[in-house]
Amino acid sequence: MKRALSAAAALVALATLLSGCASDPLAEQYADGTTKNYISGEGTISEIKPADRGEPIAFEGETDAGDTVTSADFAGEVLVLNFWYAGCPPCRVEAPDLEKVNQSFAGDKVSFLGVNVRDQAAQSLSFAKTLGVTYPSVMDADEGNLLLAFSGTVAPNAVPTTLVIDKEGRVAARILGGIEGTSNLTTLITDALAEDG
Repeated sequence: MKRALSAAAALVALATLLSGCASDPLAEQYADGTTKNYISGEGTISEIKPADRGEPIAFEGETDAGDTVTSADFAGEVLVLNFWYAGCPPCRVEAPDLEKVNQSFAGDKVSFLGVNVRDQAAQSLSFAKTLGVTYPSVMDADEGNLLLAFSGTVAPNAVPTTLVIDKEGRVAARILGGIEGTSNLTTLITDALAEDG
């Protein structure tokens, strides 16, 4: 009987030890008592060499102002796509920095476009007005057209995610999570602008 109890205790201890090896960010948030209910990246930057970028990515969507935008509208430009939503704390934190970078490239062949993944137009416009964001956002909550367009290449796996699209319409870089200041994004855009294309 003692051997059976010892074996059972050893199995329970082993199961407890092994379960500590698994990482579940949502479970960790619950255990910490937070209520953020989303997975955000850590500001991880992935750059893709031009030879490895594959085909241009085509997309179409409607902005919070009701205008239709397509990938063709940005041909020959560097495009910065920022996937966000209004209730996302790191999205609010990074919004002023995104706008600073947007303004710093005014007059260059660089465009910024938000991709709102959860809200409706009124929330998106209110967010932009409150935080001083001047570039439009595509409303992607209902159809998910932009999320789907990029899911096969360098997917925006967290909110926020910022993609730098090269002049040929291919993903040149991804920042998974908040941009954390302006220097990294500025460098990625400058590098993409300097490329032939």
